[in-house]
Amino acid sequence: MKKIQMVDLKGQFQGIKNQVNSSFEQILENTAFINGPEVHSFQSELEAYLGVKHVIPCANGTDALQIAMMGLGLKPGDEVITTDFTFAATVEVIALLNLTPVLVDVDAESFNINPKAIEAAITPKTKAIVPVHLFGQSADMNAIMEIAEKYNLFVIEDNAQAIGANHYAKDGHVSKTGGIGHVGTTSFFPSKNLGCYGDGGALFTNDDQLAHHLRGIVNHGMYERYHHDVVGVNSRLDSLQAAVLRAKLPHLDEYNAARRAAAKKYSAALSQNKNLITPKIIESDDTHVFHQYTLRVMNGQRDALIKHLQAQDIPCGIYYPIPLHKQKAYLDDRYHEKDFAVTNQLVKEVIALPMHTELEEDQIAYITKTINDFIK
Repeated sequence: MKKIQMVDLKGQFQGIKNQVNSSFEQILENTAFINGPEVHSFQSELEAYLGVKHVIPCANGTDALQIAMMGLGLKPGDEVITTDFTFAATVEVIALLNLTPVLVDVDAESFNINPKAIEAAITPKTKAIVPVHLFGQSADMNAIMEIAEKYNLFVIEDNAQAIGANHYAKDGHVSKTGGIGHVGTTSFFPSKNLGCYGDGGALFTNDDQLAHHLRGIVNHGMYERYHHDVVGVNSRLDSLQAAVLRAKLPHLDEYNAARRAAAKKYSAALSQNKNLITPKIIESDDTHVFHQYTLRVMNGQRDALIKHLQAQDIPCGIYYPIPLHKQKAYLDDRYHEKDFAVTNQLVKEVIALPMHTELEEDQIAYITKTINDFIK
């Protein structure tokens, strides 16, 4: 059995090695490192894949979130509702722009933001909702978009973990996550389902005027060189990273299918264990792309299991060990523990198992047997 890795980027690279190397050589020869042909081609190809009118590449996923909020014209003091159970990037950009983060609880089965908690948190100062499609599963965008329309709020999708996942509207229309709200964002961090070999990110929208505004913001507020029409930032995807993403994009559905297949094998082996709760797919299989395979371990055995797995050379992780409302940077007297019952429980129970496109059956069998033998 090969050594088990949390993410196997080297194995994945073997399938695209020739294309990546060839593209790198061309870029190094033509020296079009910033906003070169590879970036423009990737932009067009991702627009076609996602079924959106506009993709705006940028430097990373955190920038994408910040630029989205800048582009929507959010002002200091405006309240932005988002999930308590996610990576800090989602909330840090809210604070950086002097907006007011409003954290709410999640659903116990999907781990995604709870629409009822969103509606309960809305005030006259609320201007936007940021749902995170956590661990690769689409949030309840039907309910979220209904709330947004009812209260005239913007929706900014944090799609960093779920690119390629589908969403089904009530009328049966199928969209890719990230293209449902007013603007979507993603990260191309190397470990993502669609990842480059450095930092990278993008924004998505079907709004022509907003897309134009966002394109100015990512490039110092310029539409014409040295003419700064809006306040902007320096956030651009470089050509080398675009080349990697172009090589991977045609394989994204294949990559996601491999993740789903691995998840099914995990769940088949672990779902009968009374002290484990395996991930639940809320809609159809294609609404979850398993950026992470996250178990819940009952009866206070999670931390002991982590030590046991590490002793058996099985990597694992806790995403996330501390709720955002308890992080020192985001403490606020407005928050009450009773409002975060699900998140406070999840952080004690969740464990993420190895998940990537190169997982093999004998590795999954070894991981699941090790878990079942230990958790009784």
